[in-house]
Amino acid sequence: MNMYFEGYGYRGSTFEQTYRCYPASFIDKPQLESGDKIIMPPSALDRLASLHIEYPMLFEVRNTAAERTSHCGVLEFIAEEGMIYMPYWMMQNLLLQEGDMVFIKNANLPKGTYVKLQPHTTDFLDISNPKAILEKTLRNYSCLTTGDSIMVAYNNKKYYIDIVETKPASAISIIETDCEVDFAPPLDYKEPERPKPTAPPSADPAAEAQDEEEPKFSPFTGPGRRLDGKPAKDLDASSSSPAKRQANATNSVQPSAASTPQITAPRKTTGKLVFGSGGSQSSKGTEKVPDKDAKEDPKKEEPKFSAFTGKKYSLKG
Repeated sequence: MNMYFEGYGYRGSTFEQTYRCYPASFIDKPQLESGDKIIMPPSALDRLASLHIEYPMLFEVRNTAAERTSHCGVLEFIAEEGMIYMPYWMMQNLLLQEGDMVFIKNANLPKGTYVKLQPHTTDFLDISNPKAILEKTLRNYSCLTTGDSIMVAYNNKKYYIDIVETKPASAISIIETDCEVDFAPPLDYKEPERPKPTAPPSADPAAEAQDEEEPKFSPFTGPGRRLDGKPAKDLDASSSSPAKRQANATNSVQPSAASTPQITAPRKTTGKLVFGSGGSQSSKGTEKVPDKDAKEDPKKEEPKFSAFTGKKYSLKG
């Protein structure tokens, strides 16, 4: 038995029909917006019953002009002939306007095992228990299609969620099945910026100036010491400066530029170490002369001993 409405009819062993679509706001069915089910005319039920369609009834919905396809279930068969009513969010997915023509075909979808969801805004994650809200909402859905955006109504606010991925097919049935659900970061989510590395503090100018003023190392600038251990008394005041001491030490060890080395008498200063060929001899000479004079002078001044030079005493008294 073939039935025709406005030039459209049922053909073959499958249900295929074109209807004019209108949003659920045209009839008193507000619950239609919280799921993915449509309202069809009674003639569609008669044809589906004769084809022995498997329950639950699932359909492919296609906007041929925009080449957009989705899937849905059916809630009731009370629409006027040649018309269907569907949720407004589904019309948005299919890019349909009021009164546009839409193609309906029955479909057999596999039971879903995995679905990946992506909320449009991060405030959906701020709900106290988003998992429970999502489970309650999906009870009103019969199938999911990759690329669709479903609507979740909660606390007088609408949240839109994209269907990013479904397994084992691009369209799955979620009726009486255990399906693993995964979430992708919301579309408006922004990763927190990493703190930039702080620049090292600039060096203190006072410390830099102090480093510049620090004197450099100069060799052979210490005080002189005698080899015999006696304190140096006759130090030349002019030779006490480090610069002059270094100059004297440099002059005393500077070799001759001639091919035959010539030994020059070094400039000896009392109380300093003298480096050169005559340094050891001169130091010994200076040590012996004062010792000899110190020994000879006391001998000349010491009186000679004379025996029996005392007073005479008589034994008789």
